[in-house]
Amino acid sequence: MRSEAWIFAMTTAFFVVVSPAYWFLTGDWTGTSALTMTTLLAGMVTVFLGFHARRMDPRPEDRKDGEIADGAGELGFFPPYSWWPLWCGLTLAVCVYAVALGAWWLFIIGVGIGAVALSGWIFEYYRGEHAH
Repeated sequence: MRSEAWIFAMTTAFFVVVSPAYWFLTGDWTGTSALTMTTLLAGMVTVFLGFHARRMDPRPEDRKDGEIADGAGELGFFPPYSWWPLWCGLTLAVCVYAVALGAWWLFIIGVGIGAVALSGWIFEYYRGEHAH
């Protein structure tokens, strides 16, 4: 993770230079605010990756003597297919549509169904075929 931290550190440094330059050249509040928030976001990722790079053992790609075969094995847990994100997205679309129309009754229905869909997505590994 050390290399990723350096990449984000360089990105943060770039945005630290570009944000005030953009303000002086254009005087635009919107773009300056977006660049400032981008700077802060890149800095946050830099701090996170740098913190974890110090606490964990170096990965094979972080070592100079690392081989491709050192990275073999299980890469992690990847969840199987799930229909719950679809239902969460649809209920969010219904809620946004209801707010745009001013139909608060439809918004309340969307929040109710959305709570069920979000609960199903959160607890999908506690029941059924993929239960742990």
